[in-house]
Amino acid sequence: MPTPKESVQAMIQKLPDDVTYEEMLYKLYVLESIEAGMADVEAGRTFTHEQVKRRLAKWLDA
Repeated sequence: MPTPKESVQAMIQKLPDDVTYEEMLYKLYVLESIEAGMADVEAGRTFTHEQVKRRLAKWLDA
């Protein structure tokens, strides 16, 4: 698994030359969010579809 620095460097290399700071920050946020989600999956911090449906039932049935 690449280090955060390596991931950011790879991301920057793929961006067009006219990218804005705002676009770079958004892409960095997305990259970090994906990596955090993948870490949750690896650590077993997820819910099955049925568990989610039960937890959200009170809002979905309203």
